[in-house]
Amino acid sequence: MKVDMHCHTREGSLDGQVSVEVFASKLKGLGFGGMLVTDHDSYKGYRAWAKRHRHEKDDPHAFHVWKGIEYDTIDAGHMLVIMPRGTELPILELRGLPVKDLIEVVHLNGGILGPAHPCGERFLSFTNTKQRRRLEWLMRQFDFVETWNACEEEDSNARAKALAYQFGRPGTGGSDAHHLKCVGMGWVDIPDDVATEDDLIDYIRNCKEDKATGELYSKTLRSKNVLVGQFLTHAYYFYNHFASWYRFRKRRVEWKSFTEMVDEGR
Repeated sequence: MKVDMHCHTREGSLDGQVSVEVFASKLKGLGFGGMLVTDHDSYKGYRAWAKRHRHEKDDPHAFHVWKGIEYDTIDAGHMLVIMPRGTELPILELRGLPVKDLIEVVHLNGGILGPAHPCGERFLSFTNTKQRRRLEWLMRQFDFVETWNACEEEDSNARAKALAYQFGRPGTGGSDAHHLKCVGMGWVDIPDDVATEDDLIDYIRNCKEDKATGELYSKTLRSKNVLVGQFLTHAYYFYNHFASWYRFRKRRVEWKSFTEMVDEGR
């Protein structure tokens, strides 16, 4: 089945313009079998869906809406994260962790992660951050690579596919849609029996293929105006650092709870 693994909703992302209901409805109309909600540092979009569709949660024939997140690290751009069903980690909704710490949090709690648009814009994509110096180490930690993003340039996706192939990582794909016209323009084909986040995690861990593909969305702001795109990229850098600083105390409390939990388990 076709699944869009990079979806932003109005409920969960400040720049999202499509409600999770409309997003899912359009994908169903296009023949998709599911979607991974990946709002920026927030599970609000997924929670809105789950609250309205409790009765469908365990229906194998229903359209699948899975819980994910696009986490803003302080040093390596955006990371897509999928956690096992029922896992609640408040720290994942507090942007600003270094990528090394994010990897530890995710893996010790049974989840998987990989870079979103890894060869895309500066500051947002890990090969265009200072962490590119640790590329080989990071690629060994990542469980997958987003190799198709409908909002990226063709060359960016081609380099992402080459990166995944070089390090033997499976490829995922998604629209990265914030607007209705972009919904459904990126996807990955996965088996029909993948029904839960746990199934999805197991499948990706054991997958060695790159089945991500789609169409390119040509109406992003940076494709319309290069200068506007550059301004927004640098504005994101300052916003991310300010927002990360603002959440420092809450993040420190959650990090302390996490490390105490790890110590107790040893």
